[in-house]
Amino acid sequence: MADLFSGGAVGAVMGELLRAVIETINKGRQFKPTLETNIQTLNDIAPLVDQMMEYNDKLDRPRQEIQRLQSRVRQGQELARKCSRKLSRRKFLSFPYYQGKLKSEDQSLQRHLSFDVQVQNARNLMEVLLKVEEILNILGKQDFAKFSGSQIQGLSGAPEEPKCMGMDEHLSRLRIELLKDDVSVLVLTGLGGSGKSTLAKKLCWDPHVKGKFGGNIFFVTFSETPNLKNIVRTLFEHCGCKVPEFQSDEDAINKLGILLRLVGRSPILLVLDDVWQSSEALVDKFRFQIPDYKILVTSRVAFQRFGTPWPLEPLDHDDAVSLFRHSAQLNSKCSYMPDDNLVNEIVKGCKGSPLALEVIGGSLCQQPFEVWQDMKEWLEKQSILESGNTDLLSRLQQSLDMLEDKFSVSEKECFMDLGLFPEDQRIPVAILIDMWAELYNFDDNGRKAMTIIHDLTTRNLIKLIVTKYTSSFILFVAGYLKMLDLLTSKD
Repeated sequence: MADLFSGGAVGAVMGELLRAVIETINKGRQFKPTLETNIQTLNDIAPLVDQMMEYNDKLDRPRQEIQRLQSRVRQGQELARKCSRKLSRRKFLSFPYYQGKLKSEDQSLQRHLSFDVQVQNARNLMEVLLKVEEILNILGKQDFAKFSGSQIQGLSGAPEEPKCMGMDEHLSRLRIELLKDDVSVLVLTGLGGSGKSTLAKKLCWDPHVKGKFGGNIFFVTFSETPNLKNIVRTLFEHCGCKVPEFQSDEDAINKLGILLRLVGRSPILLVLDDVWQSSEALVDKFRFQIPDYKILVTSRVAFQRFGTPWPLEPLDHDDAVSLFRHSAQLNSKCSYMPDDNLVNEIVKGCKGSPLALEVIGGSLCQQPFEVWQDMKEWLEKQSILESGNTDLLSRLQQSLDMLEDKFSVSEKECFMDLGLFPEDQRIPVAILIDMWAELYNFDDNGRKAMTIIHDLTTRNLIKLIVTKYTSSFILFVAGYLKMLDLLTSKD
């Protein structure tokens, strides 16, 4: 009886063992087709997940969810690569083990796709519906239904295309800089009267710029006291949309963001003209994470928070002559045609300033030889600031007024001290530090002096030229200062 029992037990054990062996063999046989299926599935999914990440970044959404999916796909790919190295007959004993890992990884990925991703999709769909409802509430159902990018015509807020003589090179370089892929905000900076606004308006009419942005070019003048709600209201009107009621400046910006995202099916260019220092933070409010959305800022202040400013240098002599001749209307109908030497001398006295060239050129239009000669001699003896022209003086005065708001009495005196140096000469910074330390009791190893120098540079009142670099910041005064000629008084 015991023998029979023992024999039955052994038979049962052998049966279980046999089933396990058969299962293992079946797993081994399934390993290769399972591996091939997994590889095909992962190869199909991987580019789609990468594309999802790209869209996710453009929409400025959190990356964690997509990163988890990416991580699962990469883990699966790594396991598939590892299993592929086991396909030789010599390693057939490991087939069942890796078949189990492949099956487990595949089931884990399927659970994530069928549950987690589906829940995320449902949530994303609800967010989209919420955004659509916000857009409908803001734009009005009737306006929204009729709205399309094709209804935006021309420029918003910009006057007709300006005549822009002698600035072709500036225009070309500015366009190249603005259209760079990594530039979202570009600050065009220069002294009052240097032609910033004119160049920005001309840029809006440039064929390359219009070809990229089409009708989605918006031009807004900030000036000293910008009204944010009025600016946003103007942009809504330009798009042909019903202007909503704004509860606050923040509400206006939020609704502008929705409008621009609607318009943003095509590239957008927003020009913020004549931005004062007090409005720097306001510019930040107009920044949105929208593909191909660019902002051009013109200002007398070289704002650093938006990247490297683009300084508008004075016109070179040939371009200055071209602008001057156009302003003076030198043509065959002139009662007096000055010779080239006389023109060159007067142009030299205008210091490359487009405003000065236009004002002086216009004042000499149709004037006799004596008036031209008097102007030449006057410019040789006097500063252009003493011209008495109210337009020229008021534009330049705005740059100097910034000193009243920002600087103390001693700091303004430091700026005036620069007029003591010869015109068109470089001024060693070390000399200024020593001089100001003696005159104004600056006893801080040059830090106060360097702060003043950098403030004046930011406001385009002086130009800092670095000639060499040293490890000591205070010895960074190996640079030089050069007075902007336009603001230099003559003896």
